[in-house]
Amino acid sequence: CSSLAIGTTTGYRLFSLSSVEQLDQVHESNEIPDVYIVERLFSSSLVVVVSHAKPQQMNVYHFKKGTEICNYSYSSNILSIRLNRQRLVVCLEESIYIHNIKDMKLLKTILDTPPNTTGLCALSINHANSYLAYPGSAASGEIALYDGNTLKTACTIPAHDGPLAALTFNSTGSKLASASEKGTVIRVFSIPGGQKLYEFRRGMKRYVNISSLVFSMDSQFLCASSNTETVHVFKLEHLTDSRPEEPPTWSGYMGKMFQAATNYLPAQVSGMMNQDRAFATVRLNISGQRNICALSTIQKLPRLLVTTSDGHLYIYNLDPQDGGECVLIKKHSLLGSGKMEENKENNLQPPLPQSYAATVARQSTVPSTSTMPGYSEDGGALRGEVIPEHEFATGPVCLDDENEFPPVSI
Repeated sequence: CSSLAIGTTTGYRLFSLSSVEQLDQVHESNEIPDVYIVERLFSSSLVVVVSHAKPQQMNVYHFKKGTEICNYSYSSNILSIRLNRQRLVVCLEESIYIHNIKDMKLLKTILDTPPNTTGLCALSINHANSYLAYPGSAASGEIALYDGNTLKTACTIPAHDGPLAALTFNSTGSKLASASEKGTVIRVFSIPGGQKLYEFRRGMKRYVNISSLVFSMDSQFLCASSNTETVHVFKLEHLTDSRPEEPPTWSGYMGKMFQAATNYLPAQVSGMMNQDRAFATVRLNISGQRNICALSTIQKLPRLLVTTSDGHLYIYNLDPQDGGECVLIKKHSLLGSGKMEENKENNLQPPLPQSYAATVARQSTVPSTSTMPGYSEDGGALRGEVIPEHEFATGPVCLDDENEFPPVSI
């Protein structure tokens, strides 16, 4: 949640979210029109782009060098793309392709998936836990969990009665949140076991379309936005038997007084927490527009960010102790002339501590990829599976250096 990518009728733009007052444009490209998918690999120079002009083709670029790394064509329109430091996942309506991001080799093709017209899928950003989640049924809210490293099915989670509308992993890949098309209940499951840990009720008065579901980096908060004017933030109270597996919490950045005031609920029933009210809310001045949200730490303080399809970014303060109504502190236009960052060499490493990711980076090292499982010499072409026509990368994908891949706390 440290950068923002937007696709427009003229191309795409990348922004840095290291400041509240100043929205810094990192890159702008007008080479490909009508971009409807643009995914940047963390804060690296690797960006994946799909346009309406060629909706069946994925283009992978090194935007700082202005070069195309490779492009792949598929049998039908690309609906979504997800990536971490280990895997790149391409989701079509009835199939999913898993690539090794280091050389873009196709490792596995998951064929005959249930009809997935919105391209709903989620990939853990923690490449050591490259779990992939996607709808296991078109009629019910069943989640198929797939291990992107071992290239094997992990489990199936009966999450909701109705079809799924939203899926998201937390930063470590140890939790998965989901919502159905009704949008009234949000559930959180343990990964890879699939046990239900939390249940949040967004509201019972009306069905809504959940368009964005996201954890904070410390997994203490979960944010949900929809086609209504209200954004809900839920607090994941500590389970009594929880392990210290998550990174330091937001409240740590607010001082020890917030830590001392952290609320612990009594022992949960059946290992699952049920919460009927949101911890914090945002009242947007618009409704009916598609939007995405992010929970991030900017300039040492927790913020809630909302980007709307009309081209605006809203930044709110979030009180990690008391919650309540979040206060709007800045509104940015994403379609105006953005200011390029003056020092391009430092745009990947802002002054510390600038964000949660930067704090983690000081304490971690990049894990070796040579020990990671999941490489397949057959490229996934087993049992008559068809590999689409594509242009392979001439060699390993080399960005400026390994520091472009921000370390993930494991």
